[in-house]
Formats: sequence, C-alpha cells, structure tokens
Amino acid sequence: MSRYIDRLNNIVRKINFIENIIKSKNGIISALEDEENSRASIMMHLTSIAEQFDKLSKDGEFEILSKFDKNDLKGSYDIRNYIVHDYEGLNLMIIEVVIREKLPKIKEVALNILNSDNL
Repeated sequence: MSRYIDRLNNIVRKINFIENIIKSKNGIISALEDEENSRASIMMHLTSIAEQFDKLSKDGEFEILSKFDKNDLKGSYDIRNYIVHDYEGLNLMIIEVVIREKLPKIKEVALNILNSDNL
C-alpha cells in the first residue's frame, strides 16, 4: 500500500476522532470549552492532520496535495504552528470555523481520493 494512502487514512481517522469528541460533548463550543480534555485532544488531532500533509509534501506527493484547496493546506500548517508555539494564545473562534467549515471539505477530498478507481 502506498504511503500516501496511509497518510490520507490518518487524516480521515483524525477528523473522525474530532467529530466523535464534538458529538460526545454535544457541540463544538462545548468541546472547546473543556480545556482539560476535549480541547487538548482536538488540538493534538489538528496538529497530526497538519503533520500528515507535511509528510505528503516531503514525500513529493504534489499531485495528491493539488486536489486539496491551497488555503485549507496553508491554514492547516498555520493552525499547527499556533498550537505548537502559542497554545495559550489560540483564538478558539478560528478553531471553531476550521472544525465547522474546513475539516468536512478536507475529509471529503481525502475520501474521494481514497475511493477513486485510480489507486
């Protein structure tokens, strides 16, 4: 199995984890307000998603990356940097928008690639 398939599966899995956390907390706001558990888990999964994109880039999988919106990829890297370097300064409204609007698109693209007949 190709490395990019593993990386895309990891991205989908991490998004599923975030969705499950949100569902268990009855919403994004509640999940992000739980600073001790849910927020930390969500941030770790967001970091992991960005790392998978970075690994795709380092693996030279530019054709795969080209299927994703450039702004979503850049946003993923930016969120990762904020999480790693300024965790306490995170703007949770931005994280909420990412979860609500960007992650579903990223998941859809990843699943479309994984489900395509060209693998």
